[in-house]
Amino acid sequence: MGKLVLYLAVSVDGYLADEQGGVGWLGGDGSEPENFGSYPAFYETVEVILMGWSTYHQIVTALSPDSWPYEGRPCYVVTHRSEPDREGITFWNRPITELAGKLKEEHKGNIWICGGASVAGQLLKEDCIDQLWLSIIPTVLGKGVRLFPELSQELPLKLVGTERYNGIVDLVYERR
Repeated sequence: MGKLVLYLAVSVDGYLADEQGGVGWLGGDGSEPENFGSYPAFYETVEVILMGWSTYHQIVTALSPDSWPYEGRPCYVVTHRSEPDREGITFWNRPITELAGKLKEEHKGNIWICGGASVAGQLLKEDCIDQLWLSIIPTVLGKGVRLFPELSQELPLKLVGTERYNGIVDLVYERR
């Protein structure tokens, strides 16, 4: 059975993006600019990718408009829109819990929730996420897109791993 992993970068004060949705602030402190930390090894464990429409739209219009960065890995985009599927990309407009169950059942490796806040919040609320892997970027934004804007209950976690590189600290949690 696959494991649903929320692997995201956040500012020290808990934001995924600035007020305009920008992520130009992502990156470390410059002390080890060629060190990509945990990402390359984590990505090797990823069997399938799950994201919301806003994350997908940002990737194809701003971050990587000329090429799909996740070629070779199936991707599911959670959306209320009725979009035709594309090669390697399935647009999902049914309940997110149904998708989470389907992916966990069909895959053995990690299912990477790569964004965004709405998808993460819905999956946390429904107790679907197995592991939270947060890369804390050494930047304070003050405002922007919060990671968990609407979480209405406590979520007890257990720290299972840490890593430090280029001024970034990765915190890996599982649910208690």
